[in-house]
Amino acid sequence: MRKQMFFALVLSAAICSLAWPSSTNGGEKNHDPDAAKLVTSDLDNFWRAYDAAAGAASAEEKEKIFQSEYLDKGSAGLKDFLKLRIKSAHELVGVMRIRPKFYAALREVTPRVSEMSPAMRASFQKLKELYPDAIFPDVYFLIGVMNSGGTTSDSGLLIGLEIHGKTANTDMTEMDSWLKQVLGSVDELPQVVAHELIHYQQTGRGKTLLAQCLHEGSADFIGELISGGQINSHLREYGAAHEADLWREFSQAMDKNETSQWLYQGDKSKDRPADLGYYMGYRIAEAYYQHTADKKKAVHDILTVHDFPAFLQESHYADKFNGH
Repeated sequence: MRKQMFFALVLSAAICSLAWPSSTNGGEKNHDPDAAKLVTSDLDNFWRAYDAAAGAASAEEKEKIFQSEYLDKGSAGLKDFLKLRIKSAHELVGVMRIRPKFYAALREVTPRVSEMSPAMRASFQKLKELYPDAIFPDVYFLIGVMNSGGTTSDSGLLIGLEIHGKTANTDMTEMDSWLKQVLGSVDELPQVVAHELIHYQQTGRGKTLLAQCLHEGSADFIGELISGGQINSHLREYGAAHEADLWREFSQAMDKNETSQWLYQGDKSKDRPADLGYYMGYRIAEAYYQHTADKKKAVHDILTVHDFPAFLQESHYADKFNGH
């Protein structure tokens, strides 16, 4: 589970929505970071289908080619992604027709996925050090219909490369305002995987603003601990300059279930960065970690929190605003 998203990675609910599988790898929980697979075979199949469809005489013919050469030959992860996000070859070809230059440019960034695999594997190993109970799912890198940058299924983590495939040279003229906000740099892909890997570990999720911000901000915080970077670093400059005001505003709303001013805003936030709830959750998780002497216990507590008000109190985050 850019620039937010995340996913900038200002992940919307669609991009960062997560399932909560109880197991992976054929029903068994994998606790070995080196045993998790980083699967890129679907990317190879996509480009074979892309080349084969280049000379197709009609959209229907293109759809048949992508169905047979990409979707039908897909990994377990792609099969799940098809059901959850892509839906059909018709949808895929339709989106590609609207944004042909962007999809063509993804070919340039595709090799970067394998090049970044050592950094991703290092994040897995770091999480094992910090949290021995960690579960390590397989990670599938896929190309979809620009509606999901990261989700999970029983097969593992499903990463939509098209949401994380932007480079400094990417032509953005085909994008609407929302996509201009959410498309993330390919350079951040290891941090994206780390963020989603942390979501895979989390056991509690509440409906309040506090709970949901802790859910996302904790994934940013521990994701940064294991990867050395995070997908929402752009929020820090604004957050640091306005933290006291943000806390006062957040504290008045955090026990309610309304999240629209803090999370999954896409391009709707006009007077400040979108999704500052990620920043608030990050800062609370960071404070808890700093105030807990046993760092492994701190990571465990952050990942398994269910009583979110108690966690906030134990973090002592609010103390600096209350004169303590």
